[in-house]
Amino acid sequence: MSGTDTMTVEVQGDTEIVMTRLVDAPLALVWEVHTKAEHLKHWWGRGHEMDAELDFRPGGTWRFVEHGPEGERWAFRGEIREIVEHELIVQTFEWEGLPGHISVERLVFSEKDGKTLLTGTSTFANREDRDGMVASGMEGGARESYAALEAYLRTLKN
Repeated sequence: MSGTDTMTVEVQGDTEIVMTRLVDAPLALVWEVHTKAEHLKHWWGRGHEMDAELDFRPGGTWRFVEHGPEGERWAFRGEIREIVEHELIVQTFEWEGLPGHISVERLVFSEKDGKTLLTGTSTFANREDRDGMVASGMEGGARESYAALEAYLRTLKN
């Protein structure tokens, strides 16, 4: 796997952020590490220790709590709305530090030359929520998570 950052982040319309990343791993493996808590806790938190609860089914819920190096805690939660195996996950996303600001995330998986293309679209209730997410530094955090994903995938392929 290459450590090349192939992620793009684009703001679209008034309420969307679209992120794409080509991951150097087969689709089945990338799907697995997105759909099982025991894998998610190794990469989603960008290298921070993380508690992960995941009931991966339509109507199921998830909750992740990252633990920072100085005792910080960041908690996120959501509900899974739709699953098409190896193709699509639709879920809500809410940072517990700012309750009530819920986005809908649509993550599409596709295979491309033995690699996996991830296309994530986050749709917000309004432009202010979308712009607030952009201003929060989410792009840097997403890049760190995807770098941690690629590093974790390398450990599974060896």
